[in-house]
Amino acid sequence: MFARWGSFVARRRSIVLATMIVVATLGGTYGIGVFDAMSQGGYEDPGSEAVHAHRAMQSDPATATADVVAVYTAPEGERADSQTFAATVGTALADLPEHAVASVTTYWQTEAPFLISEDGRSALALVTLSGEDTAAKQAILADVEDALYVDGVGTTLTGSAPVEAAISDQTKRDLFLAEGIALPVVMFLLIVIFGGVVAASLPVLIGVLTVSIALGILRLVANVTEVNEFAVNVAGLLGLGMAIDYGLFIVSRFREERDAGVPAQDAVRNTMATAGRTVAFSALLLVVALSTLLLFPQSFLNSLAYGGMTAVTLAAIVALTALPAMLALMGHRIDAWQIPWFRSRGKDRTRFWTRLANGVMRRPVLVSVPILAVLVLLISPFLNTTFGSPDERVLPEGDPARVAIEDLSAEFPAIGGDNIQVVLRGDTSSGPLDAAATAAVADQVDSLPEVTAVDRTSPVEASVVVFEARYDGAAAGADARDAVAAIRDIDPPDGVELLVGGATAVDMDSLDAITDRLPLMAVILLGATFILLFLAFGSIVLPIKAAIMAAVSLSATFGVLTWIFVEGHGAGLLNVTPQPMEIGVIVLMAAVIFGLSTDYEVFLLSRIVEARSKGADTETAIRTGMVRSGRVITAAALLLIVVTGAFALSGIQMMRFIGIGMIFALALDATVIRMLLVPSLLKLMGRANWWAPGPLRRVQRRLQLSH
Repeated sequence: MFARWGSFVARRRSIVLATMIVVATLGGTYGIGVFDAMSQGGYEDPGSEAVHAHRAMQSDPATATADVVAVYTAPEGERADSQTFAATVGTALADLPEHAVASVTTYWQTEAPFLISEDGRSALALVTLSGEDTAAKQAILADVEDALYVDGVGTTLTGSAPVEAAISDQTKRDLFLAEGIALPVVMFLLIVIFGGVVAASLPVLIGVLTVSIALGILRLVANVTEVNEFAVNVAGLLGLGMAIDYGLFIVSRFREERDAGVPAQDAVRNTMATAGRTVAFSALLLVVALSTLLLFPQSFLNSLAYGGMTAVTLAAIVALTALPAMLALMGHRIDAWQIPWFRSRGKDRTRFWTRLANGVMRRPVLVSVPILAVLVLLISPFLNTTFGSPDERVLPEGDPARVAIEDLSAEFPAIGGDNIQVVLRGDTSSGPLDAAATAAVADQVDSLPEVTAVDRTSPVEASVVVFEARYDGAAAGADARDAVAAIRDIDPPDGVELLVGGATAVDMDSLDAITDRLPLMAVILLGATFILLFLAFGSIVLPIKAAIMAAVSLSATFGVLTWIFVEGHGAGLLNVTPQPMEIGVIVLMAAVIFGLSTDYEVFLLSRIVEARSKGADTETAIRTGMVRSGRVITAAALLLIVVTGAFALSGIQMMRFIGIGMIFALALDATVIRMLLVPSLLKLMGRANWWAPGPLRRVQRRLQLSH
C-alpha cells in the first residue's frame, strides 16, 4: 500500500506539492488570529460539586466572583474609609460603562470588614465584567482597564482577569520565542546531520507547512468548542518537532536508496514502503495516545487533545505527501550545496554504532541490570508527589500580576486567599434562607479542627449565602483537604443545599474525575500499542515489551520532575517555584511521552524486523537495526529536544515543566532505553521475540502489513 502511494506521489509530484502549499498558505493566513479565538481555564470537572458551588455564586450578582479586584490605597497619613477618599474612588467607579461591567461591590457600599486592610489604608472594589467567556472578558478588560485607575490614588488591579491577561501575553511571547530559537538551531543541526543545506532544509519546510495548517485548523475548532490557548503551544511544539523528525527519517532513507544507485522515483517508492510506513504507524500510535485526553471532562485536556492530534496528524500527512513530492522533484539534487567537512565525517557514521551494538550483544545482562536499577531510583520520588491546579505561581517571580495576587492574599485573606467556599442555597420559592439556620451551619464549620476562621462574604440580600473558611497550610495540603471533606460531611438544615467550592475542592474533584478515567486511558494506550505493533511486526511479545519500556520511561521522567518541581531541588537554578503538579499536565505528558517512546520503538524495531525478514538471525538483526537506526533515532531525539528545550525557557512554569520533562524523557528514551536497554532485552529473549499464535500470525500476514 505504501509503495503504491509512493509511486503515485512521485508521478503526480507537482500537483501534490502545489496542493499542500496552497492549503498551508490558506491555513497559515486564517490561523494568524488563532489566539483571539482561544480561551483560558477549563482545568476543573464541569460536573463536580466545586463547579456547582461556583455556578451558584455566579447566579447572583451580589455573590458572583469578581473578575477584577481593584486595590485602592490612600496616601500616607490618610485612611481609605474617609469620606473624601470614598467620594474620589466612588466617582471614578460610577463612570464605568454599564455595558462592560455587570456589578461593582466596594467597601464603601457594604462596609464589610474583609474589604479593608488592617491598617485602614487600602480598600477593595470587586468588579464583575459582562463578558460571557474568557475571551469576551479579556476584551472588556482592555477597554475599561484605564478607567479603573483613579488619579491621585494608588491603584493595583488583580484577580482572575488580569492574571489571565498576563498569562495570555506570556504564552504568545513564549511561542514566538521558542520557535524563533528552535528553527535556526534545528537547521544548523540538520546541516551537520545531512552534510548539506538542501537536504537539511526539507524537514524544516515540512515543519513550517505543518504548523501553518495546524494553526488554521485550531482556529476553526475554537469556533465550534472551547479551546484553551495552551493548545496552540502544544500544536506548535508537536507540529514542528514531529514534522522535523518524520522528515529526518524519510529524507535519510531516500538518501540511503539514492546512495545505493536507485533511480529517484523508485527511491521514493522504496522510501514510502519502509520509512513512510513506519512514520504512518508511529503517528497513528501517537494520535491514539493523544486521543485519550478526550476521555476526561476537563476542557483543558480536551483542548490539548485537539492541538496535539491536529499537529501530529498533519505532520504525518505533510511528511507523506509534500515531502516525497519534493524528493521526486529533486532527485540527485538532494545532495546539492554540500558542506565537505560535515559530509566527510558522515563516512564513518556507523563505526560508533557498530561498536555499541557488539558490546550490548556480548554482555546483555551487564547492560540491562544496572540500567533497571537506576530507573527504579529515578521513579521513586513520583510515589510521593502531590497534585494541584495552576495559579499565579505559573508566572515568573516578580511578575506584576503574580506580585499583586500575593499582596492581595497577604492583606485581604478573606478575598485573596485560597479559602474554602461554603455555599448555602435554598428553594427559591421559599424566599431568603433562615438566618438562624445559616448561622448554625457557620458555627459547625467554625468548630471543625481543620478550620481556623469563617467569614461571611455574601450580603444579606443575596439569594445564596457564602462563607469563606480558612485553614492552615497550602491549598493542596492535608489540612485543606481534610477541611473540605469534613465540611462536605455536615448535614445542612432541611430545604438547604450545602455546596463546597474553592481551589482545594476544585483540585480534589478534578483529581477524582481524572483518576476515575485513568484505567480506561491505560487500557486504550496498551490496547492500541499491542494491536498496531502486532500488525506491524507480527509478534505479541514485542508490543508487550514496548508498552513496559514506555511505562518505565514515563515513570522515570515523572520521578525527576517531582524531585525538581515539587520537592524543589534545583528550583532556584531553574527559576521555578516548588508547587504541586498540575494533574492535567501530567495526563498530557503521559500521553505524549508514552506515544513518543513507542514512536522510537517502532523506528528501531522496523529496521530489526526488516533485517530479520531478509534472513538474518535474531542477534544479527538486532545489531543491524541498531547500526542502521541508531544515528537517525538519536538525531531525531536531539532535534525534538531542541524544539521542546526552547519551551523550557518559557516564562510560564507549566510550559517550563513540559519542556524540561520532554528534554529528559527524550534523552533517556533515545539513548539509554532505546539503544542499550531494549537491544539487551531483545538479545536475552532471543527467538521468543517473534512469537505469536498461528491464527493471529495468519491474520497479520493476510493484511500485508509486515515487512
